[in-house]
Amino acid sequence: MNISILSAVIFVAVFAGVIITHEFGHFIVARLLKVEVEEFGIGFPPRITTLFHWKGTEFTLNWLPLGGFVRPKGENDPNIPGGLAASSPWTRLAVLFAGPTVNLLTAVIVFAYLFYQIGVPNYNKVQIGDVIPNSPAAQAGIQASDIVLKVNGQTISDPNTLHDVIYANLDKPVTLTLQRGNKDVTVTATPLSSRPSDQGALGISMGYAMVRSGSIIESTGYGALAVYDQISALVSLPAEMINGQITPDQGRFVGLKGIYDLFGQAVSRDIQSRQTAQATPPLSASSSNSSAPVNSQAPTYFTFQLIALLTVSIGFINLLPFPALDGGRIFFVLLELILRRRVKPEFENYVHAVGFAILLLFMIYVNAMDFIHPAIINLPK
Repeated sequence: MNISILSAVIFVAVFAGVIITHEFGHFIVARLLKVEVEEFGIGFPPRITTLFHWKGTEFTLNWLPLGGFVRPKGENDPNIPGGLAASSPWTRLAVLFAGPTVNLLTAVIVFAYLFYQIGVPNYNKVQIGDVIPNSPAAQAGIQASDIVLKVNGQTISDPNTLHDVIYANLDKPVTLTLQRGNKDVTVTATPLSSRPSDQGALGISMGYAMVRSGSIIESTGYGALAVYDQISALVSLPAEMINGQITPDQGRFVGLKGIYDLFGQAVSRDIQSRQTAQATPPLSASSSNSSAPVNSQAPTYFTFQLIALLTVSIGFINLLPFPALDGGRIFFVLLELILRRRVKPEFENYVHAVGFAILLLFMIYVNAMDFIHPAIINLPK
């Protein structure tokens, strides 16, 4: 299949799947708590057909494929018996939290799969991620996936230490002891003060070494940590933009086109990596234990990484206390619990309607900017 067509199919399937998973969370918890659900829609209206009925819920197929929706009975009217708005505050909270929670749990599973495939970080070893061509590191013979053991005799166990040692020796030769496969290699490189800051004095990217996961349980633990790290990054994003740590272009939202372009890159890179991996000899049995560095020629999993990041983003954004989002509705329920009386439904519905209009305008703006001023986002090498 043509890569562009495959990318489009994967993009539609993933984006729709993330939204439908979110809505399924609302649906299943609503049904478990005896809240009636009138419709579960796959895609957005206009409707193509009704697929089937199940216990009072109409399952429909709709023309716009990028998502889905759930329509609980009496969602905004507390006067309708058996509906969502007529339920207790705790029931409404459970139903509202269910969608984002399922998204975040799904992200944990996807990240766990990734860690099981590509390995988990060893926080005692530093690995070279990428080497810029013609840089001091490249000229010294440093290679991607090398493990940095020592620099000038000093043991290296974390990326910050390696960074500090490099920048303490600008324009001076440094001796690096590297682990490459099953042997140690010693090279000499000179970090240059004249190099661009975005390329680094040696011209390398670095991080903790990835080693093979010992179990699904271990991978799941790292998957949960990855979700936590992504949420922390999203929370800190506004402050980093204000402080100038990242530029507005780096922190901007991207719309459907931007996400589609990223999936195009990811699918292409994953296919290319598998073609390369087929020409690479398999790992020997002696290197298959959990402490061995992951093979640098192993296939990439950028598509799965994007799925996980998109799932976390959808779950997190829906928890923001903005009207019309799940978080906005949760805010009103919490306010009801604190005040011990309900905010007038007419006022709450008006606030959500205004919030929805603002969100719609914002989404139109973001998607328009994808064409007017496209974001330049390149996956790491």
